[in-house]
Amino acid sequence: MDVVTIGESMAVLTPTSGGFMRQAITFTRQIGGAESNVAVGLARLGHRVGWISKVGDDEFGKAILSFLQGEGVDISQVKADLEAPTGIYFKEKRRPGDTRVYYYRRGSAASRLTPNDLDEEYIAKAKYLHITGITPALSRSCQETIFAAIAMARRHGVKIVFDPNLRLKLWREANEAREMLLRIAVQADIVLPGVSEAAFLFGDRSIEEWGKRLLDAGASLVVIKLGASGAHYFTSGANEYVPGFPVEQIIDPVGAGDGFAAGLLSGLLDGLSLTEAVRRGNAVGALVTMVEGDVDGMPERDEVKRLIDRQGEDVTR
Repeated sequence: MDVVTIGESMAVLTPTSGGFMRQAITFTRQIGGAESNVAVGLARLGHRVGWISKVGDDEFGKAILSFLQGEGVDISQVKADLEAPTGIYFKEKRRPGDTRVYYYRRGSAASRLTPNDLDEEYIAKAKYLHITGITPALSRSCQETIFAAIAMARRHGVKIVFDPNLRLKLWREANEAREMLLRIAVQADIVLPGVSEAAFLFGDRSIEEWGKRLLDAGASLVVIKLGASGAHYFTSGANEYVPGFPVEQIIDPVGAGDGFAAGLLSGLLDGLSLTEAVRRGNAVGALVTMVEGDVDGMPERDEVKRLIDRQGEDVTR
């Protein structure tokens, strides 16, 4: 297994019309969830990836499992909970550039994950364990599960990749979120914060200071995502800004960070230089924004190559 990831996937309901969701009559149904987005992104790029989670024993849960299995993601470690539902979230697109998300996931099946749901042998076979800051926000048992998975990975030399993926709506208070995200960050090998997440963790400092703080905490690679501008990576011996890819029209920004993580990990798995791996991450993230849906725009390898080969040109679809 190349990558194992842990987290919640949900049914995503989006009004077919813009404006206030209160006026919507019809909705489209898609699949979303940071960790499963990364899993699909990696699978489409040709890597072996497994997803650990729980879903409800309901139609949304069955839809998620069918979709992920169809994408080539290993779902052998996913359990169906007979007593809790699959989570749902609504995506309100009021106008271009103004997308709002509303979660209905309290008490969901995935929020009932426990360390007993983990198979240490399964995690030990992976090259990377990918986790985000979303899962520990779901419940105390999810926090325990994440730290148990980290311990298993460390025992077997599996590299830990941490995307803070800050969702303040899921936390009771900001200080609780900050403390938990830092507790995870200090145990990770690779940390992937966005600019706003780095500022949340360490205050208003320079990108170089943020990178140094996370390296000093124990990471061997830090990549700070700069949105459309690209990303800046840091190691103990080097740092470099890698430009992003211009996108003429952003259709849906949700999932771009997950696309970046998938592209970066794909590059590392393929043995690319850090610069080229970050560039692949930028390319995947850009392509994701050009398609409606959290995961629908995750590209295949040939699409990524075409975009990288055209770097410097305007991109549209």
